[in-house]
Amino acid sequence: MLQKAAIIVLNQNSVALGRQIASALRGGTVYGLVKRTKEVDIGFENFGDTLRELFASGTPIVGVCAAGILIRSLAPIISDKRQEPPVLAVAEDGSAVVPLLGGLQGVNDMARLIAAALEVPPAITTTGDIRFRTALLAPPKGYYLANPESAKGFISDLLAGAKVKLQFNTQENLNWLIDSKLPFDANGELEIRITEYQTDYTPDCLVYHPATLAIGVSLNGSNVEDAVVIVRQLLASARLSEKSIAGVFARDQDAAQPAINEIARVLDVPLRLLELGNIQGVQQKDIESQDKMAELLALTAAGTSGKLLTQVSNSTVSIAIASSASVIDADIIGKPRGKLYIVGTGPGAAAWMSPEVKRILNEATDLVGYSFYLDLAGALRPGQRRHEFDNREELARAKMALDLAAEGRNVVIVSSGDPGIYAMAAAVFEVLDSNLVQEWQRVQVAVAPGISAVQAAAAKIGAPIGHDFCVISLSDILKSWSIIERRITAAAASDMVIAFYNPASKQRTWQLKEARDILLKYRLPETPVVLARNLGREGESIMVRTLGELSVLDVDMRTLVLVGSSKTRVVEHCEGVWVYTPREYLE
Repeated sequence: MLQKAAIIVLNQNSVALGRQIASALRGGTVYGLVKRTKEVDIGFENFGDTLRELFASGTPIVGVCAAGILIRSLAPIISDKRQEPPVLAVAEDGSAVVPLLGGLQGVNDMARLIAAALEVPPAITTTGDIRFRTALLAPPKGYYLANPESAKGFISDLLAGAKVKLQFNTQENLNWLIDSKLPFDANGELEIRITEYQTDYTPDCLVYHPATLAIGVSLNGSNVEDAVVIVRQLLASARLSEKSIAGVFARDQDAAQPAINEIARVLDVPLRLLELGNIQGVQQKDIESQDKMAELLALTAAGTSGKLLTQVSNSTVSIAIASSASVIDADIIGKPRGKLYIVGTGPGAAAWMSPEVKRILNEATDLVGYSFYLDLAGALRPGQRRHEFDNREELARAKMALDLAAEGRNVVIVSSGDPGIYAMAAAVFEVLDSNLVQEWQRVQVAVAPGISAVQAAAAKIGAPIGHDFCVISLSDILKSWSIIERRITAAAASDMVIAFYNPASKQRTWQLKEARDILLKYRLPETPVVLARNLGREGESIMVRTLGELSVLDVDMRTLVLVGSSKTRVVEHCEGVWVYTPREYLE
């Protein structure tokens, strides 16, 4: 399923048009060039890099700009027309809508939607699309073209005057074909076949598999490999095509079953969760029967027209396959398995945020975090919700995020830097470890790394962590000062570079002085110290001091303190100074 489109605008005059396009596409993210636009969803600084990143991730792109700049920017990575997402150019005054790439991914349909909203004709140049008013290579959602390698010759024959017959064995909506201008003839030499069954592929026949099959799964301890094998054997024995499967359907309480998740992953279809007790006509005795459970799940997903095609059951697994008379939209049945991502945005600069984190933020339904960190994540996308917390409410944040994910939502907890370094990842796992909440156990949890403050500080000043180093927090909120003191002493004696997080605050200033005094027992006063403040954000500063000069007056909670080892060096340079620690360490 295609992602929501990215609408790229280069100046403020185009923002309103970008919003209009997003509305026409029933959702989209407006990207605006930093310093030239405001009130956009996401800002970017480099047009080409942003465009190529979106294209590589499969995101449909609508550029409110000249077609030429889109083509030149994407040219180095254009390779496979079967995989490329839609790319369109829209004139800045809305007078032209030009589909450029993604003919197999519905670019012409996108062009028609946008053009209709702008009240202009779309500049579609695909011959088959113009003549027949349908895109055989890009069927609508719910249909899969099984033999695209035959399509080129098939369409050429149509354009040369060949007739085509239509065969189907289901009652699904075929208006995309019937209302077209295809030359249908019951005796045509070409054939379009719509079927949920396996079939032979020939050059004179295009085969489409409609998403009309629902798989219901109920498990009682089945291992992952066996469950996948059983499903595939069941499909093969009934000669059903895997490409006609709309989704895998299971009970809400089975959301975390590895075998069920693996079935959905292998078949590349959504996993949707149902609460059968809330469905009219379902009796408790049926819910308690594993054999009946899979059948109920499949038939519920298939709808009122559904019929059971085949099923299998043993002591560990029950699987049923039902067919619907129309295409099944799995996205509106039940709910998905809830997801909770804990991400790091990096120190603050948008360019330091990883593509993975950007994708996760873009796809989220809910963002949870300290308000300052949520600001670093950028503006909300359409439909997203923001849940703000005080910086000291880590466990409350984690609990709320898990509750939201347990509802089937796609939730992101936002940290700055890296979420696993003095941040929210540990808090989430603490909550999971100490609270046996059944609903939380069904949530899919993942951590996406970010550039840490120590990495960013080191990169800004050179390579001070080029050899062994350690990280110590000077905050004594979650551990006693005696523990911190022992760790500083051990690190100082080992002669490692030390990065101090949380070095000082308005109420807490003495710890940094104590740490300096401990270090001076082991290191010379001339030892280089790097003070990196507000990295990647407004007011960024990088200062180099010596250990003897280190003062709490130069430090606050947004400062990272890097204390060099006995081998760390300062190099004078025309642009200032660099600090590095040699790779080789000799006694």
